[in-house]
Amino acid sequence: MDAKRATLRDVAAEAGVSRALAGFVLGDDHGKSIPEATRERVREAARSLGYAPHGIARALREGSSRVVVLSIDPSLESNYSRTFARGLNDELAAHGHLLLVLHEHSAPVPERQILDTISPRAVLRLPGNYLRAGHELDDGGWEGGFAANVLLQVSYLADRGHAAIAVALPDGGPPLGPVRVRFAREAAARAGIREPAVLVVPRSRPAAVEAVREFRAAHAAVTAVAAYDDDVALRVLAALRALGLAAPGDLAVIGFDDTDYGALVDPALTTVHVDAEEHGRKAAREVLGLDPGPLAQYVPGRVIIRESA
Repeated sequence: MDAKRATLRDVAAEAGVSRALAGFVLGDDHGKSIPEATRERVREAARSLGYAPHGIARALREGSSRVVVLSIDPSLESNYSRTFARGLNDELAAHGHLLLVLHEHSAPVPERQILDTISPRAVLRLPGNYLRAGHELDDGGWEGGFAANVLLQVSYLADRGHAAIAVALPDGGPPLGPVRVRFAREAAARAGIREPAVLVVPRSRPAAVEAVREFRAAHAAVTAVAAYDDDVALRVLAALRALGLAAPGDLAVIGFDDTDYGALVDPALTTVHVDAEEHGRKAAREVLGLDPGPLAQYVPGRVIIRESA
């Protein structure tokens, strides 16, 4: 039999025992009263078939000191969260650990049941510390964290002569909304421009058009928009087009997160790219209690300059 295809059922059949009993033996469950001769027969069957327990199943059986859980709020399912998870997973795997990603679409009870079952080594959450008062700058803050990348976005606009800007947020009250506005206000002060106004852009195209129309009527001095993410920036661009306006001539627009779609629209979206893989790798080393080494400092973001701002 091909060793790569050997399953627990195959081992049980070869040893002449039940699948459950084979699982107890190979899981080193000494709480079960199983004759040593039977244990050895199962182990020999596993060796002869080249059976190797699935890594995740093994980690779950062992109480999961090898499992780290990443729980992602739906509003943060983005290029940032995907690349963060990739870096986190790669670094954990390099140290013999497994990553389990939970998406918070369901009620908290199922998640609690999962965590109680696997007893993970650590649970990380996005947006995590940003929602804990006094911990918003734990990621590197103004030197390389979320705040620094908001400053990069706002400063890009200020350096191009925009003295009055808006922060564009999605509707629905995203968890990071208040933190983002606070960072943008501080960034504007550092860049020497006035405090940004706030523009909430609905997902519905007609509602977004109306929101942008009303905002421009009430804030005629605003010449640029720093969007919460690329999705919101694209909503603004679509609304401008529907209103017979254009970016950057009528209103400059810069996104955040550098998704693939930004390069495909007209005008192509200027945005902020963040190297979230390095953030994920650093987070992995922190939860494992390892020296972050060369990952001690976050890789700063960079502006992807296109046509919209």
